[in-house]
Amino acid sequence: MNRLIDKLLKKKKTVVIVFVIAAVLATICIPFVSVNYNMVDYLPDDAVSTKALSNMEAEFVQTVPNAKAMIKNVSVNEALEYKQKIAAVDGVELVMWLDDVCDLKTPLQFLDKNLVSGYYLDNTALIQIAVEGGKEVEAVHEILDIIGDENSLSGDAVDSAQSQEMSVAESVKSIACLVPVLILILVLSTTHWFEPVLYLTAIGLSVLINMGTNIIFDDVSYITYSISPILQMAVSLDYAIFLLHRFESFRETEKDNETAMKKAMKVAFKSIIASASTTAFGFLALTFMNFKIGFDLGINLVKGIVISFICVVVFMPCLTLCTLKVLDKTQHRSFVPKFKHIGNIVRKVNIPTLVLVFLLIVPSFVAQNSNDFIYGTSGWSTESRSATDTQKINDKFGESTNLVLLVPKGDVAKEKELCAKLSQNKYVTSIMAYATTVGNVIPPGYLDSSITSQFYSEHYARIILYVATPAESASAFECVEQVRTVARDYYGDEVLTCGQSANTYDIKDVVTSDSTRINIINILAIGLILLLTFKSLSLPVMLILTIETSIWINLAIPYFTGTTLGYIGYLVMTTVQLGATVDYAILFTDNYLSNRKTMPAKDAVSLTLNNHIFSILVSASILISAGLCLSLISSNGVITQLGNLLARGTSFSLLLVVFFLPAMLIIFDKIVEKTTAKTDFYKGEKQ
Repeated sequence: MNRLIDKLLKKKKTVVIVFVIAAVLATICIPFVSVNYNMVDYLPDDAVSTKALSNMEAEFVQTVPNAKAMIKNVSVNEALEYKQKIAAVDGVELVMWLDDVCDLKTPLQFLDKNLVSGYYLDNTALIQIAVEGGKEVEAVHEILDIIGDENSLSGDAVDSAQSQEMSVAESVKSIACLVPVLILILVLSTTHWFEPVLYLTAIGLSVLINMGTNIIFDDVSYITYSISPILQMAVSLDYAIFLLHRFESFRETEKDNETAMKKAMKVAFKSIIASASTTAFGFLALTFMNFKIGFDLGINLVKGIVISFICVVVFMPCLTLCTLKVLDKTQHRSFVPKFKHIGNIVRKVNIPTLVLVFLLIVPSFVAQNSNDFIYGTSGWSTESRSATDTQKINDKFGESTNLVLLVPKGDVAKEKELCAKLSQNKYVTSIMAYATTVGNVIPPGYLDSSITSQFYSEHYARIILYVATPAESASAFECVEQVRTVARDYYGDEVLTCGQSANTYDIKDVVTSDSTRINIINILAIGLILLLTFKSLSLPVMLILTIETSIWINLAIPYFTGTTLGYIGYLVMTTVQLGATVDYAILFTDNYLSNRKTMPAKDAVSLTLNNHIFSILVSASILISAGLCLSLISSNGVITQLGNLLARGTSFSLLLVVFFLPAMLIIFDKIVEKTTAKTDFYKGEKQ
């Protein structure tokens, strides 16, 4: 290591130039990184809806509707004119309305009222639209121009278009929101005006390199694209702070700056790699999710942590030495008062603290396990046009979505019998299939392919069901189960199902099975790191209990307030909170053990808190700020909620590390001593 450090510092200008060039090249690559906005793509390959979508895309030219336009104050003929205009839009593959399910030569009053009301009600038309994947933005804008502001457009395609337009802009806005806050925190917590520039340059370069190197993947999810940069910046800034603080302390004792930096690099390396490891392993746990969004996000964040680590231990020392004159010229007095009494306060309330937290653990654990969840990833701000248009359509026509069945082709009579059975389902409002639209009297071979291709491929018959449920709800999931059960009675396991409700049902099925496994992997991985770091059996339990308790309290609040949680955001938050905030506990415990060698437990706690509470506060405030920026900037409900949970969870982690962990260390001092190698605890008289 000494030789490597010598070589790096001798070539410090070259190292700085190489990293800057790498960051520039990575920045150039960022616009070419493909972003995936379809969460269904991340379902396991063996999920029912995944198989259905794959087969449908392979065999059917025309897709199923993924948007609907509501047009007010129109006659039947005017609605047909709108239908033709929308059909001419580039990217629109299919447009369906009342004329596709019944003969409009028959007066409306003689047609099935329930059928008609699903498409035309009080001179208002509801037109179903299928938009080609990848062309949502352009198609949605053109459709909105056709129907005008007075009418409404909603659906998966609209949500996807909004995601594509918002994710890049909101990612930039989140970072733009966070950077000034970080500068303020760093200015207040440092003694040089130039220090924040060093920190943000080192971590900023690592974020750019991480984002640019995503070009090696086929694509990244929009959730990863939106939150990865800000999380990477927030959790890895500590590494840079560790290094520069060590450097400043060694400058006071060493003869020259290079020697001080060499010692700082060697001493800080242990703290940085321990901190990076716990965070990286927390993120790595996400890669074990069956729902592949976990792998997408986890691998991206692990890559970001590794790049941040390299930037801090290689690039930042060289940059610091190259800009040392500027750093020295910008020295200022400390703006933060000394924390001289926090330790005494904490040691005096250790028993009440312990009792209070232990009283909260069980109800918090039970409550957080009883939360209500949503499993999809949409959910826009109620102020967005997508949300307001969806509400207008629901108010007029009721909440609805569609389910698609793929059944083996060849028996039209059997299809008609299945459709008749499905039409009896209380949630099904209408069915579009060859057997119901054309009938089983005319053989498909006698009809034009433009008609039959909607219903038949080489191997499958396609049946589209319109159901009166929200896309995600207990009734929607009940409907999916009932439809699948009925279809399997006719076709066995050969039947395939997809559609927004079916897709979300499968996401729920997958992610709920992921939860326990991910948490166990996360706890075991971080526990192993703590075991190796402290060579103790009791300390890993205490540290993990501290952070896990803060997570349980954090997640119990939505239960008691009746708030529904996004399950994907919940999984991400729990891994991030444990992996990132356990660093505060590590920092405190490491210094406590050192102080405990020369003084009793209570005095060691007091001194450790007085000396290191500020460092913990700075780290926590950075992560809290990152969470708040995500919450305030994003218009996507999943990301907004993730930001709120992260900010609140970090606050609880901070409180428990400052109050609960010291209480445990004092009260269970004898157990820590007996279960930890080479403690060398002070044996003098207690004070």
